[in-house]
Amino acid sequence: MGFSIPSRAPVASALLLYLFLPLLPGAHGGSRRLYIVYLGDVKHGHPNDVIASHHDILSNVLGSMDDSLASMVYNYKHGFSGFAAMLTEDHAHQLAELPEVISVHLSRSCRATTTRSWDFLGLNYQMPSELLRKSNQGEDIIIGVIDTGIWPESRSFSDERYGPEPSRWKGKCEVGQGWNSSNCNRKIIGARFYSAGIDEGTLKAEYLSARDADGHGTHTASTAAGSVVEGASFHGLAAGAARGGAPRARVAVYKSLWQGSGSSAAILAAIDDAIHDGVDVLSLSLGGLKDDSFGALHAVQKGITVVYAGGNSGPRPQTVENTAPWVITVAASKIDRSFPTVITLGNKKQIAGQSLYYQEKNSSRSTFRSLELGDLCTADALNGTDLKGKIVLCFPSDPKSPLPLVPETAFQVALRNVRDAGASGLIFAQYTTDLLGATARCQGIACVRVDLDTGYQILRYIRDTSSAVAKIEPARTFTSKELLAPKVAAFSSRGPSIYYADVIKPDIAAPGASILAAVGDSYEPKSGTSMATPHVAGIIALLKALHPQWSPAALKSAIVTTASVTDEHGMPILAEGLPRKVADPFDYGGGNINPNRAADPGLIYDIDPSDYKKFFGCAISRTSASCNETLVPGYHLNLPSISIPDLRSPITVSRTVTNVGEVDAVYHAAIQSPPGVWMDVEPSVLVFNSTNKVHTFQVKLSPMWKLQGDYTFGSLTWYKGEKSVRIPIAARMTLHDFYADVA
Repeated sequence: MGFSIPSRAPVASALLLYLFLPLLPGAHGGSRRLYIVYLGDVKHGHPNDVIASHHDILSNVLGSMDDSLASMVYNYKHGFSGFAAMLTEDHAHQLAELPEVISVHLSRSCRATTTRSWDFLGLNYQMPSELLRKSNQGEDIIIGVIDTGIWPESRSFSDERYGPEPSRWKGKCEVGQGWNSSNCNRKIIGARFYSAGIDEGTLKAEYLSARDADGHGTHTASTAAGSVVEGASFHGLAAGAARGGAPRARVAVYKSLWQGSGSSAAILAAIDDAIHDGVDVLSLSLGGLKDDSFGALHAVQKGITVVYAGGNSGPRPQTVENTAPWVITVAASKIDRSFPTVITLGNKKQIAGQSLYYQEKNSSRSTFRSLELGDLCTADALNGTDLKGKIVLCFPSDPKSPLPLVPETAFQVALRNVRDAGASGLIFAQYTTDLLGATARCQGIACVRVDLDTGYQILRYIRDTSSAVAKIEPARTFTSKELLAPKVAAFSSRGPSIYYADVIKPDIAAPGASILAAVGDSYEPKSGTSMATPHVAGIIALLKALHPQWSPAALKSAIVTTASVTDEHGMPILAEGLPRKVADPFDYGGGNINPNRAADPGLIYDIDPSDYKKFFGCAISRTSASCNETLVPGYHLNLPSISIPDLRSPITVSRTVTNVGEVDAVYHAAIQSPPGVWMDVEPSVLVFNSTNKVHTFQVKLSPMWKLQGDYTFGSLTWYKGEKSVRIPIAARMTLHDFYADVA
């Protein structure tokens, strides 16, 4: 693990991740590793002067300018001041003691975490909503994508009928391996890459340029801002028009991930350049970052909305990542589309599973094959069994056998084992995980996932039949309002945040399961909060085009307060998991994103970026005297949510709303108190007119009993006719400073 070195200056923080670099010998104090030195705001007018100041600081510690030049990896010189350098631990401590240095941290590693989804969200480009029309589909909004790069030849990045790049754009198109200046166009207006500190072996398998060898960055960029591409599909599945949420937006590419991973030092360099270049929105589909992201804070202070993936470690609680209050943290949801795959048993009974299984061209039609039970399909369970040409059911034969806790890993192991044994098909029984991607890569064998009760039906058939047979048909695409949707995907990481329990995270949910988007020259479905993040980035681009003066906090407020917590039938949104349950704010924040409602939210909860600094400095060093004087719990920020993690006595929280709707408006409060909590709002009626556009109100929360409890959830909604502005509320009653259950 990396460590944080306190300095004499007020600590403000770092976005840091451990980077597994070779340990290089150092002249003082052992091996050298990559550290990030944060200096705060830029204090020089020209970037060259900022760089010179960095070398002045570092050379004083290392002893010479030559050593400083040799050690420097990145200079942060636009949006904030700092640098990344290869240092020994002794040198890092010496830097941390300098009065101009705010913090010194080890760099850490980070990792990468459509046809139907936009229609599902009400953004059908063939019958455009008012938001799409008035925003002109995000015309000239610039979305910066920090990811694995981009594949510029994809049809999703055609610049046909685009005008010149926006005059405010100050970025550049870096040439490199497989990338020349012509690969940028009027759609992809900028491309940079950050390879410093990346392992040489990794770079050999990559393009040393912004070109995407992985596919992840191309997928996310096309989801956020891809041009309309008719007739896209994955071997006939999920067919339709592929496009981004803001099809007319411009794309700026910052390749910071190599083979799906990278360093926080590179991410910071990308954010710093993006601030300089003039992006409007930053989309980061990556995880592993600590939540004290000063780079993102500086971007927000410059008016850039920063959208992060919440992580794919669900359904376990307290796994949500990227939870700084100034960014938008995104959960993943499912849409009203499935890929049923029919299994026909020898008794003519047909059972449906799901997969992305398709048959290669010119391959023979599905036929009946012998059906064998493989238990959990581990190497021990199969024990050298000859499965040549057979279909194998992976299902525990003993009801007492434990199911695998990580079904995705279990599926990959089972697939490898049955394929090595010569099987022609795999039926894998599991609880719902929403991860179908692996079934598209079964390499020549038919594979399908079924739920546990379906698996049991197949198991009974095998046991009751002397010569069990089955056949697996290729998957089909099924879209219907009869499907219960949206639902929070099982893999989507859940709150509360372990860093900021007094801020509800994630903020919002968006489609992230089996999303079809560009990969190379074709289109593939992928799942993850990585796919949900560019959905939100694209919607933010539309809102930014419609409301160019709105701050990042106002844009965040608009999507959170108008999000859906029920489906179109009025049924509560569910969260897949163990077990499936009604979703709560730690699953989806404000709810599932509703872009058309967000275009006209009525009221917004805005935040002056300087307010974050009061909270930000204290979140890093609780022992700092200057911090204690200005300590502000996160629930006092003017966020569109309230979280009280230690409710022991009555607490009053203020919130301020700004009317951005009809000038003359009256809103009434509707309270849904968290169970066990008495809640009151004063005033309960807000009257707006041409002179009174902003109102402050108080929310008082009081525990009804003295007990060591758990989180319960409620909401506060301001109503004006059919318009509603809702914020989620979480509260936990406590008696002690520890939160484990007590007898």
